[in-house]
Amino acid sequence: MVDLKSQYKFIKQEVDEEIKKVIENSTFINGPSVIEFQSELEHYIGVKHVIPCANGTDALQIALMSLNLSPGDEVITSDFTFAATVEVISLLGLTPVLVDVDEVSFNINPNEINKAITSKTKVIIPVHLFGQSANMDEILKIAKKNDLYVIEDNAQGIGSTYTSSNNKSYKTGSMGTLSATSFFPSKNLGAYGDGGAIFTNDDQLANVIRGIVNHGMYKRYYHDVIGVNSRLDSIQASILKVKLKYLNFYNERRKEAAMRYSFILKDVQEIIIPKVVFNCNSHVFHQYTLRIKNQLRDNLVKYLNQKNIPCGIYYPVPLHLQKAYKNSRYIEDNFKVTNKIVNEVISLPMHSELSIDQIEYITNYILKFFHKFNK
Repeated sequence: MVDLKSQYKFIKQEVDEEIKKVIENSTFINGPSVIEFQSELEHYIGVKHVIPCANGTDALQIALMSLNLSPGDEVITSDFTFAATVEVISLLGLTPVLVDVDEVSFNINPNEINKAITSKTKVIIPVHLFGQSANMDEILKIAKKNDLYVIEDNAQGIGSTYTSSNNKSYKTGSMGTLSATSFFPSKNLGAYGDGGAIFTNDDQLANVIRGIVNHGMYKRYYHDVIGVNSRLDSIQASILKVKLKYLNFYNERRKEAAMRYSFILKDVQEIIIPKVVFNCNSHVFHQYTLRIKNQLRDNLVKYLNQKNIPCGIYYPVPLHLQKAYKNSRYIEDNFKVTNKIVNEVISLPMHSELSIDQIEYITNYILKFFHKFNK
């Protein structure tokens, strides 16, 4: 699904030199490379504060911890996403409120957010799923009207740009009260291990978060807030510093691959190709996700597996039906879109190293599969 080995070959000399610097200086924790990467990422995203941490799940948890919420406070988020988003809500004793998604973008549906708001609602967490920006104009409008925090889950969307109704462009991760991202190796901006970061323009929240990520300390052995041990190590920061320079290039390559996939597959009746809802900069294709009609998805997966062609189902089970998050308050009729698309989605290989030959090889077998069914 990704080709990190080929990507590394292209940047090998730069990466090796940066890693060597860290080892020679022995600045493994909070070294210069962390500070440099943090500063460069602040400039790239367009935010005042980037606070690196150990992984994307920690980033979400720490963002919530900084808001001084109370047990039972409600957090609205998407039913169709990776479990980390809802996991951290539950871990903190908060109440996850899952809502349905938009059928075209796969992102949280603002109309469903409106319906789910109660007197206990405190936070909305939109996920920029598969690399496409959520409808931030509507989400921020809802948040302002109801005095709610917005935490962008930007783990899959880093580098995408949202153009608001006032014609200003914003990088995803710069619009909410807070944002969380992941540097898991397969991400568009991925480390060679775990890593994450929290973004904010709020000076006070940034200060709280800097204490939380470091055991609640601002001065060593003086613990002012309840914290965790969540730091981005210097070697990962040095790698990310190199890869950040290439992020726009990586994202453009992904878009080119997506366009070629879509051009080849657009006329297959059983396939719904991904749609870019806003403009060409608002989707960075962390995943290239098709929908397969007529209950043929599982047959296609089996066929591709037989041909040794990678594919993935992100995600096979809605969060509201997961054993860990089932709750009697959920009504199936409220999840019509999610319940439908989990049986249709399939993601094809997507990374910045995909060649035209590889795309044509993959799509050729997909076309053969549907030709067989249409005989």
